[in-house]
Amino acid sequence: MTHTAFVTGASGFVGSHLARQLHRQGWTVHVLARSASSLDEISDVPVTVHTGDVCDASSLRAAIPRGVDAVFHVAASTNLWVRHNGEQSRINLDGTRHMLAAAEAAGAGRFIHTSSFVAWGLRDGVFTEDSPRTDASDWINYIRTKHLSEQMVLDAVASGRIDAVVLNPGNVLGPGDRRNWSRLFRMVKQGSLPGAPPGGGNFCDVREVARAHLQAWHRAPKGQRFLLGGEFASYLQVIGIAGELLETRVPQRPLPAWLLAAVARLKSGIAGVTGHEPDITPEAAAITAHNIRCDSARAQRELDYRIVPLRDMVSDTIDWMSERGLLE
Repeated sequence: MTHTAFVTGASGFVGSHLARQLHRQGWTVHVLARSASSLDEISDVPVTVHTGDVCDASSLRAAIPRGVDAVFHVAASTNLWVRHNGEQSRINLDGTRHMLAAAEAAGAGRFIHTSSFVAWGLRDGVFTEDSPRTDASDWINYIRTKHLSEQMVLDAVASGRIDAVVLNPGNVLGPGDRRNWSRLFRMVKQGSLPGAPPGGGNFCDVREVARAHLQAWHRAPKGQRFLLGGEFASYLQVIGIAGELLETRVPQRPLPAWLLAAVARLKSGIAGVTGHEPDITPEAAAITAHNIRCDSARAQRELDYRIVPLRDMVSDTIDWMSERGLLE
């Protein structure tokens, strides 16, 4: 029996891997894409493209096939610059609200929502799906909107509107990364990295994150959340591996958190005048100053989620970037 999937965010990092894996497993794949979005990463994957926007409710209602087996809502804004907070709130909050309504109207079998491990807030120490969250870091719009959007999904489950599962990946690495950790690896290659952040986090492989989405559709209990973490490493360690692979000198010790925050404030002040997004913002400085450790035991147990060695993920990312000429 062929299953049908509707995917948002298929032009992005996780979404493109998910679309590819769905096709490999025999699914009929429909994707939502804005007219300006590039689908180059899945140009060889036979998908049906629907032009629309998660912020446009009518375009979603027109796009989602009736009786679709799974809606994978991967699209989100990861913005960490205050100037783009309004757009981010529209995408992450209004977009999720519209997606839930459209999926419910279409009679979708299950709704899989991609969130983040920062939805628990910035905290040091190991946490699980059952740990309480902190709202002390909700001044960071990304954290606040990721928490509120997944809460919308869980509220829809509690009210009986829809069957849904929430996935919370950590720091995602792997081929196809054009905007996240690839920016740091490019700076390492160019010798332009000013310093290493003082924090750390769990790192996960994009291919395992995509596979977990499919497993969640097949196996996860309704209304459950799953942390998709991986090997914990300081950002200094990640930079050290990248420097070794790229044969480039890198910082040997992290910047103090206060200095990183000061640099971020200075650069954001300049950006406020020039209008050009800074390479480090106060929000990014705050996130990377913490050691965020999540426990992925539930996902490993219930979704057969696999932990990939950090060095392998960094190497795969850099190899892909080198093949695409993205390191220069």
